[in-house]
Amino acid sequence: MTWNLPNILTVLRLIAAPLVALVFFILPAEAAAWAAVILFAFASVTDWFDGYLARKWNQMSKFGTMLDPIADKAMVVTAIAVLAMTYGMAAVIIVPAAFILLRETFVSGLREFLGETAGLLKVTKLAKWKTTAQMVAIALLLLYRACDVAVVFYLGGLIWWIAGVLTVITGIDYLRKAMPYLREDA
Repeated sequence: MTWNLPNILTVLRLIAAPLVALVFFILPAEAAAWAAVILFAFASVTDWFDGYLARKWNQMSKFGTMLDPIADKAMVVTAIAVLAMTYGMAAVIIVPAAFILLRETFVSGLREFLGETAGLLKVTKLAKWKTTAQMVAIALLLLYRACDVAVVFYLGGLIWWIAGVLTVITGIDYLRKAMPYLREDA
């Protein structure tokens, strides 16, 4: 394991994931909402910086390559739990969340099944846009809980649905790329 700034940022993002939910058990509601927004925004920014710095400083490592998608998924899954807690079973939140959870679980399982050949499922530009849309939408939906400004909710909800659509598209793309390796005769 290599301890460099990109990997430290990834570890911090992984640690921040459960804190986004735990603040609601520790702090009063309004303070918890603001803390969740700040933690999630910090973690989202580190997602961009860790990859950028690793490439710029030539500090890419197996540890970082392995941990980065886990930290991303931990952030999104934890945030979805918080959003479900906050908004209940509101379709505007739960429908995209269901597709996002399905795709993230499916692609992770697909990569695990493919093992060494999982390299064919490299992260695409569209998948990066998907992650960005998820992070922005979640941050806005958490921010709405903190500030109660309607436009923040509507913008967050719109971007959340865009993230849901991008999630389905990228999941289908990964499945298409993996199909030759899933045939019984392969």
